[in-house]
Amino acid sequence: MSDITLTEDAVAYIQKSLQGKEGVLGIRLGVKNAGCSGLSYVIGFANEIKAEDKIFETANIKVMIDSESFKHLKGTEICCAREGLNEYLKFNNPNATGSCGCGESFNVS
Repeated sequence: MSDITLTEDAVAYIQKSLQGKEGVLGIRLGVKNAGCSGLSYVIGFANEIKAEDKIFETANIKVMIDSESFKHLKGTEICCAREGLNEYLKFNNPNATGSCGCGESFNVS
């Protein structure tokens, strides 16, 4: 995947999350207006491919992103992070020019 990259640990995390999910084609990434800085990441399971989706695939994982969100996510590397007992996906987004203090949202110029 040239425009969106999943690290090996992110692939393992996503594959584990997808196990046993009937009808799920992959994951859906996006952004929404939220938080102190303006934009927040959205991630969920994708049950369908929409006409406006950009589709990337790595290690048999399909990643769907709507074209509006893709403008803010292009070039992003997704890795898996751990804090104590919590494990989550972390976005290393080259388009983000700042983020809020709590880390829940980001902005782009």
